[in-house]
Amino acid sequence: MKIKEALKITDSFTRTSKMPGLSYSLPAWACQTGSKLRLVKTSPCYGCYALKGNYTRYPAIKAAQYRRLDAITHPLWVEAMATKIRGQKWFRWHDAGDVQSVEHMKKIIEICKLTPNTKHWLPTQERQYLPAPEEVPENLIIRLSASKVDGNPGNAWEHSSTVTTEEGKRTCPAPDQGGACKDCRACWNKEVKNITYGKH
Repeated sequence: MKIKEALKITDSFTRTSKMPGLSYSLPAWACQTGSKLRLVKTSPCYGCYALKGNYTRYPAIKAAQYRRLDAITHPLWVEAMATKIRGQKWFRWHDAGDVQSVEHMKKIIEICKLTPNTKHWLPTQERQYLPAPEEVPENLIIRLSASKVDGNPGNAWEHSSTVTTEEGKRTCPAPDQGGACKDCRACWNKEVKNITYGKH
């Protein structure tokens, strides 16, 4: 499959100034766990960045997110995604949105297997869709997001992320680097068990 053909199925990808590679954005309005957590003031989903700013200011961005959401069910979505991602060194799943189903997670895992030279990072709040640990390929790290600000990582999953408001507890260096990852790749590093972000 050619990239031009793949993009007709997957729609566009996101390239943010913060991260070292491409990412794939889905509508945060379709988050299942997140739609509940964003009503809880102690949750990192409260005041979700993906429900404001450019995500709502420009209707074309929201429309593209929903096209990507619909694309997940396309019979050639896995092949198309792999075609587009192949050649990328780093990839982030869902700079907005989250996993939709067990089947969606299985497809993501298959895409990762088809792109072994790409390091994939998948943050998620969807505990019910986590695969068995042995099903996760070596080039994919799934980070289970804590559901409470200033909460602990928990023991439900090997890799996690937390959000803090406390001075000195943040481990993500991006706020000190103009909001960019620069040479940090901790989110993609399986040796790093937990990443702590500052509340924004």
